[in-house]
Amino acid sequence: MYDLYHYVGTDLSVSPSGDLLSVTGTERRKQKILRRLITNPGELVFHPEYGAGLGQKVGESVNINEWKALILGQMKLEDCVARSPEPTVTLNLIDNGVDVYVKYTDAVSGTAEFLNFDITR
Repeated sequence: MYDLYHYVGTDLSVSPSGDLLSVTGTERRKQKILRRLITNPGELVFHPEYGAGLGQKVGESVNINEWKALILGQMKLEDCVARSPEPTVTLNLIDNGVDVYVKYTDAVSGTAEFLNFDITR
């Protein structure tokens, strides 16, 4: 079974032939990590503890250290994230939100990878 190419908040992607686009490799693992960070705990019936719930943080006052710890803790739960070196999480306040930048090592490929996304109000 294939995973579909999809980022939270966007439409499904299609291939040049019009089929739904599938995702593999490093890109699949990046999407998996982003889903974990965005998913709210309790949304998955059979995995109620899964997810960081960053979407629920919209509108809250920002506690940089708390958010960093939350993101880092969730990153460590993903088997596709290498344990060493430890991922680094950088948060910057932007107009109406927070810019999140995560650097980690892909446990499968051994390459340095980056995630960058905004949480906006």
